Amino acid sequence: MAATKDSPLPSSKRRLFLFCAALTALYPLFRFLGYTVPRKPKIIQISIPLAAGEFHQGQDYILFDNGHEAWAVSRRCTHLGCTVNYHEREKIIECPCHQSRFTETGKVLHGPAKRDLPQYKVEKLDDGGYIITI
Repeated sequence: MAATKDSPLPSSKRRLFLFCAALTALYPLFRFLGYTVPRKPKIIQISIPLAAGEFHQGQDYILFDNGHEAWAVSRRCTHLGCTVNYHEREKIIECPCHQSRFTETGKVLHGPAKRDLPQYKVEKLDDGGYIITI
């Protein structure tokens, strides 16, 4: 049945039209609510040079230098967010909450954590210091 001047749209077509109009109007709002502002990178400068095989443990990171390259991993466990610690004698990173273990490069050795620790960009300076971008 086609709509004429005397008869309005049938109720099923009217509901479909209203649904599409509401969806079109609310789409920008849903996009806005799901939007997150990317955080600014945190830049940390370390002026202490590390000898080959040494490490430096900061509040948010653990910095390693093997003489050829330097790298840093997060100190936040990927399981529940506890602060991990580096055990120099065993050369592992361990979470004190649930004993997740990681390699020096942040790879999972033993769970319950299933994801590796995030790695941070490290730039070695000419004077022996480091710049870590978190």
